[in-house]
Amino acid sequence: MKILSSRAFLTKAKPIRNPSGSFWAILCLIMIITCLSACSKKDDGVVETTGDYYLRAKVGGKAINFYKVNFQGGGNDNRFEHIVIGGHETSYPASGPVSPSLDFEIWKIGGNITPGTYATPAENMIARYAIQKSDGTLIYNTSYGDDVFTVKIEAISKTGIKGTFSGTVRNLAGEAISITDGTFNLPYETIINP
Repeated sequence: MKILSSRAFLTKAKPIRNPSGSFWAILCLIMIITCLSACSKKDDGVVETTGDYYLRAKVGGKAINFYKVNFQGGGNDNRFEHIVIGGHETSYPASGPVSPSLDFEIWKIGGNITPGTYATPAENMIARYAIQKSDGTLIYNTSYGDDVFTVKIEAISKTGIKGTFSGTVRNLAGEAISITDGTFNLPYETIINP
């Protein structure tokens, strides 16, 4: 048996002698770094789309395509016992007051919210329209009067919800705002912008 010395596996380092080979290696490295730095991912949960997802309505006669729209819900055993749909009239400003918002909630604790018609006045539903002011928030909702606000759910699942809505909301002073021609088609737990 032949024994090799410990130096048998060592090799001499050879400096790069070919300058054009160095040039191509450096150029390749620069291109890889440039490509990787150009690939950035914005993952704030917002889907920027003008496609099939939306929340639209006429509020006081003014047509609005809502921003920062979201459909959330939850319940036991893969059921929807509570859902919330809401959005803002404009996108969030860099400074200043937040734009007015519209939302509605439906509860069916122990049950399951399925396609169908849901309406106020009912203890298991509320609709709100909120206007931000310098001295506080002016809230119009369905709990101040016996106004009717109707939501018709055409489809609901863990992938999304689709339907229509309309009705009246009122503030504490008794002033009412009519909400008409409301439509929505939203994915589940994904913020949508028009």
